[in-house]
Amino acid sequence: MSDTPEKKGPAKPRREDVSSPDAIINAFYDTISGPAGPRNWYRERSLYLEGARLIPIGNRVHKEGELQIMTVDQWIEDAKGYLEENDFYEAEIVRKTHAYGNLLQAFSTYETRKDPKGAPIARGINSIQLLKKGGRWWIVNVMWDNESRSNPIPEEFLPYLW
Repeated sequence: MSDTPEKKGPAKPRREDVSSPDAIINAFYDTISGPAGPRNWYRERSLYLEGARLIPIGNRVHKEGELQIMTVDQWIEDAKGYLEENDFYEAEIVRKTHAYGNLLQAFSTYETRKDPKGAPIARGINSIQLLKKGGRWWIVNVMWDNESRSNPIPEEFLPYLW
């Protein structure tokens, strides 16, 4: 996370953010996580293919809602106020992937916290579609749903308990 001023023009990624599926998914979580305050939206935009969509399909931490289909900029406008006013840490706890050629589908189970060491305030699954093109990885779409009593996360998407 960084509070660097907004840069203009097409977002150029950090090489280390887009070099592998692991790298881009880690950057995806890193860019939105941190203490209350501005985020590095330039870095956030650099992860996405032009025309990418972010699609929440239910309630979210910052508001109730139904299916929305947003561009990256629309999603930033939707989330910006909440993230500037609230500590927000989201981390992946399990990932299941399928890949073929230059595409990869990841089901990424996440936990959201107000403090990185605190109890989770929400959990859910991000469905992240990635594309390898031009020597780097791109996020094409992200669709997600938060867990609820009526929509528990299936065991196959939770950490194994020994």
